[in-house]
Amino acid sequence: MDIVSEPITKNPPITFETPIINSSTSSMITPSSSAISPATTADSVSTPTPSRYENQKRRDWNTFCQYLRNHRPPLSLPMCSGAHVLEFLRYLDQFGKTKIHNQTCPFFGLPNPPAPCPCPLRQAWGSLDALIGRLRAAYEEHGGRPEANPFGARAVRLYLREVRDFQAKARGVSYEKKRKRPNNNNNSNNNKPKPNMNAMLIASSAASSTTTTTS
Repeated sequence: MDIVSEPITKNPPITFETPIINSSTSSMITPSSSAISPATTADSVSTPTPSRYENQKRRDWNTFCQYLRNHRPPLSLPMCSGAHVLEFLRYLDQFGKTKIHNQTCPFFGLPNPPAPCPCPLRQAWGSLDALIGRLRAAYEEHGGRPEANPFGARAVRLYLREVRDFQAKARGVSYEKKRKRPNNNNNSNNNKPKPNMNAMLIASSAASSTTTTTS
């Protein structure tokens, strides 16, 4: 999966959350054990560790908010629309790591090209789709109204669909969901002929009649 939360280099530098490094010793500075109070230790133990999904969602949200601040002119979150989300997705393509062949490339449609080609690297559709899902959830968690969520705009959904279809053709892969195969055991049981109850009743009556006559 491509990494989409990359620092923005063309605009003013972005400050991300990084550990504090001591330049003289090149070691991470950590608080001494004597400075940690029992209350702090208890809080750190009781606080649940954020999941990988939550951490990624926080990084994606911070990156998008930084993109809005560096936008010319700067944009506030209430002013953000689906068009700005599309600009953000196209901006992220420069950090992509997935080879997307052009239609004029001889390897167009080949899953495993035999040689390198000058086609550009782009963000994979799966990465963009997951990114939009995380940002859509983060928008509402930060007080945004679901009906005004720019990440759920129709233009964004259409763009993701176009990216999926083109990348599927260019890379020679299928993004269709695999259907569950039916259970063969159930099918074999269903295909067995069911017993004829009428024939069984007739045979039982005949056997009873024979026994009565003999006696």
